[in-house]
Amino acid sequence: MVKGLTLALLVASAGAFVHSSAPKGSRVLPSRATVEKADDKTDQNPVNIGWDTHVAIDAAPETLVRGVEGNESMRRRFEAMCREAQNAICAEIEALDGSGKFQEDVWERPNGGGGISRVMAGGDVFEKAGCSLSVVYGAMPPEAVASATERGADRAKGMKPGEKVPFFACGLSSVMHPRNPMAPTMHFNYRYFETDGGVWWFGGGTDITPAYLFEEDMKHFHGTYKEICDKHDKEYYAKFKKWADDYFLIKHRGETRGLGGIFFDDQNDKDPEEHFAFSQECLNSVTKAYVPLVAKRKDSPFTQLQKEWQLMRRGRYVEFNLVYDRGTVFGLKTGGRIESILMSLPETARWEYNQSPEEGSEEAKILECFKNPREWA
Repeated sequence: MVKGLTLALLVASAGAFVHSSAPKGSRVLPSRATVEKADDKTDQNPVNIGWDTHVAIDAAPETLVRGVEGNESMRRRFEAMCREAQNAICAEIEALDGSGKFQEDVWERPNGGGGISRVMAGGDVFEKAGCSLSVVYGAMPPEAVASATERGADRAKGMKPGEKVPFFACGLSSVMHPRNPMAPTMHFNYRYFETDGGVWWFGGGTDITPAYLFEEDMKHFHGTYKEICDKHDKEYYAKFKKWADDYFLIKHRGETRGLGGIFFDDQNDKDPEEHFAFSQECLNSVTKAYVPLVAKRKDSPFTQLQKEWQLMRRGRYVEFNLVYDRGTVFGLKTGGRIESILMSLPETARWEYNQSPEEGSEEAKILECFKNPREWA
């Protein structure tokens, strides 16, 4: 690696936890009764649902979906699927780490919805790992509606021109940042949306971000999802793999965040049961695709320069998430819970001035893959 002027940036952990006794100087949330009283006269579907409207609760209720929806509604079923997957994935990651444990926050909002955020920090294998469920009732900002319209998705269907679009959303998001630079970072998000105008759609994906290239690992990861895609629709893998390569492009760098996976959005062209089954199988296959890779690489030897390269790639991860990620921007514009939105950021990252890897190095080898996406399965 060519060494230049170095700036190491410590990104404060976005997975901070809510405690019953707040630290000195921190802002204490109002009681639920106070919030509910203040909310009596407020719009139940504001465009910005408020940074400070989250109320910590001691334990997760049976459901975070409003009681008016029946147990067989897609809203309830998708939430139940996400909660089951959250439990299973967190258990497997804890078993792999050996010492790290997820700490859980449970929170709700007076107008409905809430979340279950779980973050592990300081594990033996994982520097930081998060897996969070969110159930949201809100209204889409005009720019989100316009962006979807540009993609050919009519979010405002059933609404009057210029009218805000109330929506329901449920999703499970996760990111895993291992300590060892030979072990890849992994991210997934699976979500379901409905609007009050009758529009519904599924979205999601799982993607991998290694700092060093092990082709057999990428073939396993991509192969796992190609098998699932082929089972549901022979056109899915090629379509969703390219969508991931295009979506995770860091435009100002001319390189992708990682080595892709699958990504899909606006899916409502089939029976909802078919879309649900596909999302469910993808979500339930996260650990099958990812855990063996970390198990294989977590104890690999590495140098200080290799660690620095990992931290620089994490810097690229931060750049993409804060500048381009659709979910991050949507959450910020709709008043989402900040700690949950920024959970994906690593605890540590690094930027070097005008850094470029030496020709022929392992760093240059994977950088070429970031600049020119390859087929792995």
